[in-house]
Amino acid sequence: MKYLPWIGLCALVAAAAQAATPDQAVPRMLTVAGQGVAKAAPDEANFSTGVVTQGPNASRALAANTSAMNALFATLKRLGVPDKNIQTSDLSLSPQYQTCKPGVNCPQRIVGYQVSNNVTVTVDLAKAGAVLDALVTSGSNQIGGISFSIRDPKPLLAQARQDAVKDAIDRAQLYAKAANVSLGPILSIQEGGAEAPRPIYKAMMAGLAQRAVPVAGGDESVSASVSITWIIQ
Repeated sequence: MKYLPWIGLCALVAAAAQAATPDQAVPRMLTVAGQGVAKAAPDEANFSTGVVTQGPNASRALAANTSAMNALFATLKRLGVPDKNIQTSDLSLSPQYQTCKPGVNCPQRIVGYQVSNNVTVTVDLAKAGAVLDALVTSGSNQIGGISFSIRDPKPLLAQARQDAVKDAIDRAQLYAKAANVSLGPILSIQEGGAEAPRPIYKAMMAGLAQRAVPVAGGDESVSASVSITWIIQ
């Protein structure tokens, strides 16, 4: 069959006319964002602990540090902290140089070595004070910042998402009433983002060698946002 150019042209004109008809007008829409926040008390404490040792040579410094760290690991095991909750975060060996008197020019000379070994530990919040006390007693001379977290944040995040949807619906109903329109079917729901609990770092209290180290976890929060689009009538 021979192709006729005017047939193709007529088809294009007809399609353009159909697209321009009033019946194909874009529907009126309302898009509203909602926010949700859920809070709960943390149930875990995370902190770093370790030992710094010095010696006249590298081997002596390492031997002293190894002995002290073995005592620290034994303490954690005795307190029931599982291996998966203990992770080496820093291990360093550095030379120590002689200190010159102010105004005196002296040659740089190594006088010893220093070894630093730190681990990050996660424990139940209820046991944090007792664990910190036991670690200091067993020889830990380095304890870093402490943070608090929630072991399973999924239920809290689900609550935040539900609250975000409810917030969007409440706002949409308010706007629709103020504009004297009605909400129709929902066209789309898009998650704007969700933020899991961030570890909140607290400064460690002075006097860790004292008994019953006080540890307060406060509250952790998660947030979620959602964007919902309605047809308005």
